[in-house]
Amino acid sequence: MIYFILKRLGYGFLVIFGVIVVIFTLFYVLPGDPVAAILGPRGDAETRQNLTEELGLDQPTIYQFVYYLNDLSPISIHSNTPKSQEKYGYNPLFEVGKQVVVSKTPYLRRSYQTNKRVDEILFEDIQGTLILAMVAMFFATIIGMFFGVIAALRQNTWVDYTLVTVSVLGISIPSFVAAILISTIFGFYLSEYTGLKLTGSLWELNRFTGQKELQLRNLVLPTLTLALRPLSIIVQLTRSSMLEVLSQDYIRTAKAKGLLFYQVVFKHALKNALNPVITAVSGWLASLMAGAFFIEYVFNWKGLGRTTIRAVENLDLPIVMGATIVIAFIFVIINILVDILYATIDPKVRLS
Repeated sequence: MIYFILKRLGYGFLVIFGVIVVIFTLFYVLPGDPVAAILGPRGDAETRQNLTEELGLDQPTIYQFVYYLNDLSPISIHSNTPKSQEKYGYNPLFEVGKQVVVSKTPYLRRSYQTNKRVDEILFEDIQGTLILAMVAMFFATIIGMFFGVIAALRQNTWVDYTLVTVSVLGISIPSFVAAILISTIFGFYLSEYTGLKLTGSLWELNRFTGQKELQLRNLVLPTLTLALRPLSIIVQLTRSSMLEVLSQDYIRTAKAKGLLFYQVVFKHALKNALNPVITAVSGWLASLMAGAFFIEYVFNWKGLGRTTIRAVENLDLPIVMGATIVIAFIFVIINILVDILYATIDPKVRLS
């Protein structure tokens, strides 16, 4: 088992390294002047020169890549100076000549627009994305399994046909189209009845008190939009799995013994029908976080997606690069945890 985990961690490291290589190549080889983006038109020649040296842009591309990896690494080598200590916020481990080996949080550079550390910006915003993704996943799982069971128990009836048709539409419609439709219908035309708004975040500033207040109603429409596709898939999976289980011999035996309907369905059938559903759900959280980008932008939800899209609009490359790496890291970690879960449940996974 330990070898299995180490192997998965090794694969995850290679994936992260590949993502970093691709991101660096795309953003540092593309035409553009980061110094001009930071200083604007008012920067003098001396300031431009100092900033160019600080960012390492006066070095060959391969050295710039090495410097970037050194900034990202939690164990790295830096100058043992107060300026370097302030810049990276590291904890020195031991000295190597004029350099020092340190431990630190990955340094994702600073925003071109605000000069704020990118990791601080992303940490503030990723909480909103995580909450949105987890609530959407919970909603999709519970409601999807419920409708899937109903469709299976009412097979070949109008209830079954309706649920299957709606789920197919939910799978087919793009998320950004669903976001626009849902926000317009429930947040604008029917807002008097729903009490919901077109846009809003989980925490909003009260203009009168000057304090942030929790606005759970703003979570409803983004959650519904983000959960639409996985909910539809879960309905299909649960229905198919339930129909297969209900046709098994042990279900007929349970019915012949005179067990109550709910005992047959929930104690025997549903318990065995949930395996493929759990398998599918366990790997969707990271996908939902990535899918939340445009949904956050449409609903003006404070999260990683909205921040990244605005950074793209403003050509704030460090934020875009940092957000991409963070999302890739989350994908890798969740996939590793899912693989470990599979291996724990089924030893054959480790052997294969």
